[in-house]
Parts: sequence; C-alpha cells; structure tokens
Amino acid sequence: MNISGRTVLVTGATRGIGRALTRRLIADGARVVAVGRDPDGLADLTAEHGDRVSAEALDLSDPDSVDAFSDGLPGRHPDVSVVVNNAGVQNLSDFLTARPRDLRPVLRRELAVNLDAVVTLSTGLLPHLRSRPSAAIVNISSGLAVVPKASAPVYCAAKSAVRTFTRALRYQCEHAAPHVRVMDVILPLVDTDMTAGRGRGKISPAEAARATVEGIRRDRTDIYVGKTRYLPALMRIAPSLGYRALRHG
Repeated sequence: MNISGRTVLVTGATRGIGRALTRRLIADGARVVAVGRDPDGLADLTAEHGDRVSAEALDLSDPDSVDAFSDGLPGRHPDVSVVVNNAGVQNLSDFLTARPRDLRPVLRRELAVNLDAVVTLSTGLLPHLRSRPSAAIVNISSGLAVVPKASAPVYCAAKSAVRTFTRALRYQCEHAAPHVRVMDVILPLVDTDMTAGRGRGKISPAEAARATVEGIRRDRTDIYVGKTRYLPALMRIAPSLGYRALRHG
C-alpha cells in the first residue's frame, strides 16, 4: 500500500504514538486528519505541519459525539482512505480495594475509548472506505490483549476485544470488499505519558510509528512490533510462561 498522497485519519493524534504516527505519515507524503480532545495539542500539530494536517476535536468517550463525527467525516474529508484507531486509555484498577461505585465511570470511559469508539469508527466509515479504490482500517492493539496483566483488567479486555473484532471485520471485508485491508497492530510497551513510571524495555513512540507504517505499506494483517513478535510462538509452546511473565506488567 502506497502511503504517499493518501489522507489518513489518526485518533489520539496530539500525544505519544498518535503524534509520532502523524509525523511519520506526513514525512512519507500523506495528509493527516488529526483527531484529539486537546485543543492546544491540535493547534500545535497545525502549527508544526500546516495544511498537511486537518485538526478535528473529538471526545472519543462520548458515543453521541463519535456517532456524529463518523456520520459527518466523509463530507468534510472525502479523500480519507486509511483509518488508524490509535487512541487509548489505561487505568490501573484494583477491584478488591476500590469502591465499585467510584470505578464505574472510569471503567466505562476506558471501554468507550478503547473499544466502542474503535467499533463505531471502523463500521461507520466502512461504507465510505469501500467506495475508495483501496483503503485500510488499522486498529492499534497491544501485547496485553494476548497476555493480560493484573493491574489493568479492563484495558486488557478491551484490547483483546479489539483484536477479535478486527479479525472478524477482516473476514467480512475479504469476502465482500477485498480492496479494504483490515490490520491489527500489536504493540509492546511504548514510552508515553500513559506508561510513565511503569515497566522497562520500552520502545519510543517514533519506533512504534515507524513499524506501524512499514506494516501498513507491506499489507500485513497482523503487525507485531518489537518484542510482541515472540508472543505467537511463546503462547503456542509455553502459554503458562507467557502468562507468568506478563502477569505483573
């Protein structure tokens, strides 16, 4: 898939992996529709990249706003042919010590951003993408979707659901719209604000973006980045070892 000349939608574009993806895509000749909820971050992107970026403010935790955005996007950006569902939220949750009533709004927002918005944008924009000569839906998941950790159950569950949804959507597109690629990017621990103070052996957002764009270019359906490339073999040969290694993140 040739990136140059395409218009690519990137969610969570103002920070971390999303910002690195925006820079990488623009360096490779694409235009980016940058989605984020931080007006200052969107303004910074526009200042950095000029008319190579179109900024769209959106709170992905609000289903009504996501619905309206999905319905209106093709009219505002008819050239969009690649959708990258990158935005993510991870909360550390201890269900045995926290008050359930306090957790509910936090966990519902986590599910809304990590799963509901991905499904809504993928399916809502599919009719438009199907009308393009070639197109792609790229969903960013995680090694934690394969091997969960104890401290973030809802994040792991949502990313696992994204992987299953992505595969099933791919089956549908392969049957009825083979020119629409559906890709899953399985990331390792990336050095972002979300992971500050946690974990070791992180890769940079720039490296995550480079590997993601390279996987898109090569039409890979499952893009394993960094250490996650060992996960399929590990979980086939010694799943108990994989679960034990990632249990505490």
